[in-house]
Amino acid sequence: MEAPWSVDELLDRHGLPPLPPYIDRHEAPKPEDRERYQTVYAVSRGSVAAPTAGLHFTPSLLDQLRSAGVEIHRLTLHVGPGTFRPITALSVEEHRLASETAVVPAETAKAVERARSEGRRVIAVGTTTTRTLEWSADANGRLRVGPGEADLFIRPGHRFRVVDALVTNFHLPRSTLLLLVSAFAGRELVMKAYAHAVASGYRFYSYGDAMLIL
Repeated sequence: MEAPWSVDELLDRHGLPPLPPYIDRHEAPKPEDRERYQTVYAVSRGSVAAPTAGLHFTPSLLDQLRSAGVEIHRLTLHVGPGTFRPITALSVEEHRLASETAVVPAETAKAVERARSEGRRVIAVGTTTTRTLEWSADANGRLRVGPGEADLFIRPGHRFRVVDALVTNFHLPRSTLLLLVSAFAGRELVMKAYAHAVASGYRFYSYGDAMLIL
C-alpha cells in the first residue's frame, strides 16, 4: 500500500496556480506558470496565492532600488483563502477575517524602528505586508519579533502606526483588500483611482496593474 501523500505532495501533483480568469489557460496552466506565479523573493511555502504587488518586482529593479538608497527588508505572511472571501454581511463590522500565520524577522523590526526614528518612510509592498506590519505594531509603532497569527482586520477608521506608503494592485469590489486600501488612502481618493483604472482598461487580479499610494 502506498504511503499517504503530504499536503505539499498533493498540491505539487494536482494543484493549479490560481491564475486570473483573463488568462485563458488558468484551467490548464503551462509548466512555467508555477515559476512565474511567484515573487522573485519568495522563500517559504504556505500561501494559497502570491502577494500580487510583489509580482511587479524583478531582481534588476530591486538592485536599482538598493542603488538609490532604498532599504529592502522581508517578512512572511502565509495568505489564506479568507483574504479573498467576499464581504457578504450587511455591515463590515460583521465580517470575520480569518487569521494568517505571520513572521516578522528581528532585522526587519530594527530597520522599521530605525527608519521611523530618522524620519524616513516605511513603504509596504502589498496589502499582505501592510496587514503584517500593522498587526505586529504596538501603540508606539514598534514591531514585535517572531511568528504569530495575524488576525487584524483593517478597515476605514484604522489608525496606521507603521506604514507610510503602499504599493498595491487593483482589488475586487466587496473585498477586505479594497477596504484596507480605502482605510489607508481614504474612500474618495480610492474611488477616483478605481474609476480611472476602469475607464483606462487597467487589469485587476493577480497579474493586474498596480498603484503607489504616497
